[in-house]
Amino acid sequence: MQHSIPPGGRVSGFRLAKLLGEWRRRGARHGSADLAAAVRMLVLDGRLPAGTRLPAEREMAEALPVSRTMVSAALDQLRAEGLVASRRGAGTWISLPSGGALVGGADTPLVGSSMVDFARAAPPAIPGLLPAFDAVRARLPEQLVDHGYYEHGVPELRRRIAQRFEARGLPTSPDQILVTSGAQHALALVLRMLTGPGDRVLVEQPSYPNALDAIKAMSAIPVPVAMTDTGWDLPGIAAALRQAAPRMAYVVPDFHNPTAHRMDAETRAELSDLVRRARTPLVVDETIVELDLDGDPLDGPPPVASFADDLVVTLGSASKSHWAGLRIGWIRASTEVVHRLVSSRTALDLGSAVLDQMVLAELLTEPEAGLAERRRHLAGQRDVLMAGLREHLPQWRFDRPGGGLSVWCELDAPVSTRIAVVAQNHGMRLAPGARFGAHGGFERWLRLPFVLPPDVLREAVRRLGLVAAAVSGGGSVPHQEVEVPVA
Repeated sequence: MQHSIPPGGRVSGFRLAKLLGEWRRRGARHGSADLAAAVRMLVLDGRLPAGTRLPAEREMAEALPVSRTMVSAALDQLRAEGLVASRRGAGTWISLPSGGALVGGADTPLVGSSMVDFARAAPPAIPGLLPAFDAVRARLPEQLVDHGYYEHGVPELRRRIAQRFEARGLPTSPDQILVTSGAQHALALVLRMLTGPGDRVLVEQPSYPNALDAIKAMSAIPVPVAMTDTGWDLPGIAAALRQAAPRMAYVVPDFHNPTAHRMDAETRAELSDLVRRARTPLVVDETIVELDLDGDPLDGPPPVASFADDLVVTLGSASKSHWAGLRIGWIRASTEVVHRLVSSRTALDLGSAVLDQMVLAELLTEPEAGLAERRRHLAGQRDVLMAGLREHLPQWRFDRPGGGLSVWCELDAPVSTRIAVVAQNHGMRLAPGARFGAHGGFERWLRLPFVLPPDVLREAVRRLGLVAAAVSGGGSVPHQEVEVPVA
């Protein structure tokens, strides 16, 4: 397997020749064009990252071996495309187009000046956020005379969250709510309470990458149970509960991340019966429950806690429904579990930001006002993304998600990581399918969020089509990990 050159490093003539391999395609008359095309493919593949210094023309000509005139002509072509830059006394290095063309010669301008982030499934702030800050500002002085520590959370916010559970048919008191600094913080607190090094945790396969990372950070062992084409494999879950005896199970039943499946009421009841018989605590991630794009969240399946309240710990968050910048999440559990969590929390933090909690409480006073608009925008962006995929990537398969924030695409070949690597040279960050597997895999899958504006989505999918076309040209997957933040 060929290895990538580290960004900012120098590739020798010998190494470049090894990377190029059999680059000639059409004989000596087209030598410079073939050489330029071969170097271009190395850039597209990520094996010659931006900033890599190329050997001098004489060294390159000797290593290939070809005439110096051919090397010079090939580099001139690459300079014209913006893939190579040179400066007297500084040499020649791999570059990227700086605002006009896309890598590969396309003539459509880049959307904005920064990378298009297809790795984070996180929308911008909900309409009404600034008015909520203004409303809270008038009430802030009453908080400033106190110490500002709320280990359980601001009482008003806990009351509003409990009311939202009530509206979904799950009786809940504020004493059953613990406010956290996001759902990831909530999961870390629960893992710290329920598991230890070497303990097993049942997870879906695929699953949310940050949840898998949190489990591994506790030195616990994820036990994956594969999802089916339609959802959850209950016999597989039953077998894992019986054979692995996990200390807890983690599931995302509402618009599962990344597949977007939603667990129906019957399956929730059966799953609850399984964990009750195994006496296994079930951690339910409801981060995306409010993003029902085809209906009303209040009319959806009942919360899993409705079927096994004593064993279920429910996680929620404002990050996807309102704005990730608020950094507010919550845990709903029995009062006993909440008390245990608060007792252990003080070793890590002493409560979440009061101002953020007050803002979310204000937004939850009339929750549907902003959430309905959020769902309408997301539904339109979902349709734009799917139309773009059908136009530019008809060979990829996907199901229309009924909610959530992303489309889970099945590719026509196991090239997910390679696409993510090449996409960086086209101004896009992608999370390869392997990030969603407990132990890697999923090279035939890619998660594409639809949280960006429609015009950006259209251009990004067009660009993704160019990437897929370049990757389909063959060659091995570059030996390179894609390290991008995922949300």
